[in-house]
Amino acid sequence: MGALALLAFATACGDNGGGGGAAPAATTAAATPRPTGAAPTSASAPPSAGAPAGADAAAWAKWNLTPLAPAPAPPADKPIKLERTGPVPVFSDVKTSDKVVFITIDDGAEKDPKFVEMLTDLKVPISMFLTKDIVKNDYGYFKPLQALGNHIQNHTVDHPVMSKLSADKQKAEICDDQAALTQQYGTAPLLFRPPFGDGANTPMLNTSVQQCGPRAIVLWRESMQIHDMQYQAADKKLKPGDIVLAHFRGPKELKGATMTQMFGDLLARIQEQGFSVARLEDYIQAPAS
Repeated sequence: MGALALLAFATACGDNGGGGGAAPAATTAAATPRPTGAAPTSASAPPSAGAPAGADAAAWAKWNLTPLAPAPAPPADKPIKLERTGPVPVFSDVKTSDKVVFITIDDGAEKDPKFVEMLTDLKVPISMFLTKDIVKNDYGYFKPLQALGNHIQNHTVDHPVMSKLSADKQKAEICDDQAALTQQYGTAPLLFRPPFGDGANTPMLNTSVQQCGPRAIVLWRESMQIHDMQYQAADKKLKPGDIVLAHFRGPKELKGATMTQMFGDLLARIQEQGFSVARLEDYIQAPAS
C-alpha cells in the first residue's frame, strides 16, 4: 500500500478522524536478560529535555491552555530495561507510580509549522514514530522537534498491515525505515511501532524487529481522536504510565480542526484527570553498548 493511498486507511487506525484505535493487548514489560547472540546496535539517543518545568503561563495562554503540572524527575532506576540481543519486549504502558502519561505521535503526514511553534512554546515531550514514505518529502520538518529533545522512532516504510507480509517484506519495512531515519536524524531508533498495532505479539514480527535494530515494540492504551480520547480500559480513565497515541493530522482528517487544536484538546483531557506528561524514553534504559 503506497504512502498516499494509505492515509485514508491509516486514519482508520481505529478512529473517526485522526486518532488510533485499540491495539492488541500487550503486557507491560521490563525485559529480563536474554541469551547473547548477533544483534544490531542502536546509536545513542538525543539529550532528553524532560517534562515541562516552571511552565511559562503566558506561553500556554497563547494557545488558550493552562500549564500542566511539571512531571517528576525521571527515575534513576528505569522501569523498562532493554537488552542488546534476543527477543524484544512488547508494551503499551510503563510500570510507575508517577502520575504521568506519555504522548506518542505517529506517521508524520501533517507538517504544520504551528505545531513546531506550539511545542517550542510549551515544551511538552513527545515521541515520534515516523513512516519513511510519508516524511521523506520533508525530513527537515521534524528536526526542530527533535532539537527540543524529542526522540524519533520507527514506524515502517509505507505503513502496511504487517501480519499480511512475508518475513522478508517485514524486515524490509523495518530495516529500510531504520536506515533512513538514522541517516536523516543522526540516531538509530530504539523503538518500533507496527501500523495499527498489527502483529505486535507474533514471533515473526519480533524476529524482524530484532534483525533491524529497534529493541522494543511499543503499543498504546489510549488514542486521541479529534477532541477526546478513545480508551482501552472499560473505566475510560488514564492510569499512571499509560502510553497515548496521536497522529500528525490536519483539518482534512480532523473534520476541520488543526493539529494544534487537536493537541491542545489532548493536553486538556490529560490535565482534567490530574496527570502530567513525561518523556517515554526517560523511563527506558537503552541496552548497554
